[in-house]
Amino acid sequence: MRRSPLALLDPAPDGEPPADLTARDRDACRARFAESLLAAVAQDDPYRHWLLRDVLPDDMAAAMDALPFPAPTLNGLSGSREIHNNTRRYVDAAAIAAHPACRSLADAFQHPATVAIIEDATGARLDGCCLRIEYAQDTDGFWLEPHTDLGVKKFTLLYYLGPAGQPDLGTDVYRNAETWSHRAPFEPGGALAFVPSDRTWHGFEPRPIPVVRKSLIINYVTEEWMAREQLAYPDVPVAGHRPA
Repeated sequence: MRRSPLALLDPAPDGEPPADLTARDRDACRARFAESLLAAVAQDDPYRHWLLRDVLPDDMAAAMDALPFPAPTLNGLSGSREIHNNTRRYVDAAAIAAHPACRSLADAFQHPATVAIIEDATGARLDGCCLRIEYAQDTDGFWLEPHTDLGVKKFTLLYYLGPAGQPDLGTDVYRNAETWSHRAPFEPGGALAFVPSDRTWHGFEPRPIPVVRKSLIINYVTEEWMAREQLAYPDVPVAGHRPA
């Protein structure tokens, strides 16, 4: 029987230990992500990137969408996420302890098999990196200037939680810092992935956002990442077979 997504938010039902539920959901998440990534076709215009579909199991996606995190207030300021560092939310130690869905998601992307699939499919070098998952909720007035993620980020997955019916709210892809190329479709369950380089320009052009635009920003970052409190497991780097 298919579980309600609330099972990933609330305590485990009697008769099934929480650890067993977490492991089952972790493995379902691992399997779905691997299937999605391996089915995605690499696109090289204007740089190599992948458009994924059905990245997470439906109940996991619904549970993440339902997390009780309030959307931050912009106060008229935007252009970079760093402007609002004090209100950003992450799948961090507190979220992992409080929400089974966060633990299952983090464990899935921390798992060596997931890391290996990403490395083999994209060429990313992740050994020794740490997992960082931001829970982004963008509201009207939000925009992002073009940037590349080059530096301490070694893999980027921009996963769209929703809502549905807003295809124009996807990430903007650029040929360079000044030249727009195209827009990824904003489809719940879909994602844009790339290995950061000096060419991976992306952002979000100013435009109306009539809903709360929810997404997960999943990165693997090097040990030079200073804000350790943002990381899922700050003291446990992932194990890959390609040195970072």
